[in-house]
Amino acid sequence: MLVLIGIIPAFITTAVVVRSYKKRAVFQRTSNVKSQCDILTNAIMREGYLENPGSEVLNNELMLLSNVYSGRLLIVDSNYRVIKDTYDIDTGKTSVSPEVLSCYITGKGSAYYDNRNAYIEITSPVTDPELEEVKGVLIASVSTNEIAQTVRDLENQAFFLISIVTVFVLVGGFFLSTLLVRPFREVTHAIEDVTDGYLDEAISVPDYTETESIIGAFNNMLARVRALDNSRNEFVSNVSHELKTPLTSMKVLADSLNGMDNVPVELYQEFMADITQEIDRENNIITSLLAMVRMDKKAAPMNFERIEIGGLLERVIKRLRPIAEKRGISILMEKYRPVMADVDEMKLSLAFSNLIENAVKYNRDDGWVSVSLKSDVKYFYVSVEDSGLGIPEDQIDHIFERFYRGDKSHSTTIEGTGLGLAITRSAITLHRGIIKVQSKVDVGTTFMVRIPIEHKE
Repeated sequence: MLVLIGIIPAFITTAVVVRSYKKRAVFQRTSNVKSQCDILTNAIMREGYLENPGSEVLNNELMLLSNVYSGRLLIVDSNYRVIKDTYDIDTGKTSVSPEVLSCYITGKGSAYYDNRNAYIEITSPVTDPELEEVKGVLIASVSTNEIAQTVRDLENQAFFLISIVTVFVLVGGFFLSTLLVRPFREVTHAIEDVTDGYLDEAISVPDYTETESIIGAFNNMLARVRALDNSRNEFVSNVSHELKTPLTSMKVLADSLNGMDNVPVELYQEFMADITQEIDRENNIITSLLAMVRMDKKAAPMNFERIEIGGLLERVIKRLRPIAEKRGISILMEKYRPVMADVDEMKLSLAFSNLIENAVKYNRDDGWVSVSLKSDVKYFYVSVEDSGLGIPEDQIDHIFERFYRGDKSHSTTIEGTGLGLAITRSAITLHRGIIKVQSKVDVGTTFMVRIPIEHKE
């Protein structure tokens, strides 16, 4: 294919060059013959050849021009009779060709090139300079066989040269491609090794800039895969731990009850309440895991409908306000105008519920939570701000990770699965939105969400 790409322009270039030569040669031949014809027409008029075609000098000149250019000359008088034919074929006959008639009518000559039959035909008027009247016409038919032969020779030589170059290109290309492809084969073998298991070290084939770029991209991908694999292992470990902890607590409580005789009713009720609490905790973890699975981009069906976002936020706040009031926390809602948007109400409600619930849980007693809604022509914006504990700067990049609980000193006193923000980000991402966070320890935290108003497939 590459050889063809190289040869085709060579053929095109050859054709262009040969055609240009042929055009130039025909033009040059036409100009030369026309100049000779103009000289002859002046001599014909000056010597009175039309009335007395026996001039030996002019006849010799006509024959000389005919022989030099391998052509034929005819002289036609005002009666359209051929008075001279260098081939002695049409002498005495009448010639009323369109070219001859055009000469008599317009007083101008013409030139025509017949490519198929390889000849040039030129007509020149024989004009009386005093009367400015056409008295006759000189017709010259000149062969261009030598031009055609030269063109064929050029084409043959070009084809021969292209054939030689093609052979050299094929042979040289074979050896050169073998040399050039060798580093890529090393890359292929290195990548194939990865299929047997992840390499502990990055691969390196620094032969060419291209292989360095490929290897760089592959090593980046490999590092990402390793990171994802480590994240998956950590996720499985965290899930196992989170699911196992309530079960362990329930088993300890149950074994304690089974190991005691005549258990007081009060102690029995206390243990059963603890077991119920652990069951609720296990159920919350499982529910959150199922919600997160449903948020998976490939598996989550999105039921978009146009709803008023302010009303959705008010319904979420109404459900959480009793929890906030137990600690004296006030939830404020600020909106400037109704905002209609295409959203999946269930998923977006879950996302906003997690944000506002976290703002309540990680807040101070008698604190506040502010929820605001704004919009422009393309997006609506929701911010959830609190007066709570804040997030340390080194933890902000991890809060959206699954099972991440933040400050360890609070993770044991504040209930949660560590999945809420992961679910929230997945829900917002499914809406093609973004979420950002700003926080300062002992001052508070602000989550900012931006979501398109119109859903587009």
